[in-house]
Amino acid sequence: MELRKFQSSPLLIQLLLLSLELIDSLKMLSLRVRPPTSFDFRRFNAGYLERQWRLSRDCFLSFSPKVEENRGVRFGVKSSKSEVSFTAAEEEETLPEELQPELMPKHVAIIMDGNGRWAKNRGLQPWDGHRAGVEALKEIVKLCGKWGIQVLTVFAFSTDNWIRPRIEIDFLFSLFERSLKSEFQNLAENNVRISIIGDSSKLPKSLLRVINEIEEVTKNNTRLQLIVAVGYSGKYDVLQACRGIAQRVKDGEIEVEEIDERLIEEELETNCTEFPYPDLLIRTSGELRVSNFLLWQLAYTELFFAQELWPDFGRSGFIEALTSFQQRQRRFGGRKS
Repeated sequence: MELRKFQSSPLLIQLLLLSLELIDSLKMLSLRVRPPTSFDFRRFNAGYLERQWRLSRDCFLSFSPKVEENRGVRFGVKSSKSEVSFTAAEEEETLPEELQPELMPKHVAIIMDGNGRWAKNRGLQPWDGHRAGVEALKEIVKLCGKWGIQVLTVFAFSTDNWIRPRIEIDFLFSLFERSLKSEFQNLAENNVRISIIGDSSKLPKSLLRVINEIEEVTKNNTRLQLIVAVGYSGKYDVLQACRGIAQRVKDGEIEVEEIDERLIEEELETNCTEFPYPDLLIRTSGELRVSNFLLWQLAYTELFFAQELWPDFGRSGFIEALTSFQQRQRRFGGRKS
């Protein structure tokens, strides 16, 4: 009796057929979804995806004309989660056994090359590569602070980069501003001094306000000096130094005969640091050139060219570069006896 009622109910039959169709659809969908490769699983774990989502959200908000247009950096607001922090466990970490503390460079400079190619290789947009590049920089900053490197200079934006598409330039400056704001407190609490060098005449006013405030607040920090070159080129640096010296001659402050290397060094953008000459320059992405970076300051710098694209250059790549540096003999034009 009950079976005949079930068989005669058109509504129940329709529901049963819909359920079967849904099960078949789910089976077909599961066949189409490819499992992640081992690389993707390591790289895009839950924590990484969370950080990328947060960066994407912040960069999206920064394009809104109503968001923080006339607002300061608000240094007194403490973040609930640190993106760059030297925890107690990290403080206790010793220098890797491959490295000798007495041979560590005082000043490391990095040309962070390959963000665009990293994104293109993965079918992503250029700004995805820049966001990944920020993550890579955070790791290197932490390592420098733990391993006793006193100055880290990074090439963030060249004067030659102004020819790039405007949308990419706007995104880069937006990302830079948001990163400075979000990471400032952690860097400041860990005694990191932040300095920005380069031609600031074309930078957005909101970014300039953030830069000025951060430089002022961190100017007395001594653990690590992070120098970020924005709107910078080596030729520009020498040119502005020459103009500064010429103006001093014109004003009668110095005589032409007094112009020497020391005077030029005092006028260069790197006069913001006690160690203006990098001991080691690292360039990622396999390119073998210095690309108009720190031309005067690199006179006796050791060069290391890494094959990895910048977002893939992490702890192991940094150790390899430092190990190579420590194996070299620096003669500065002289001869070892």
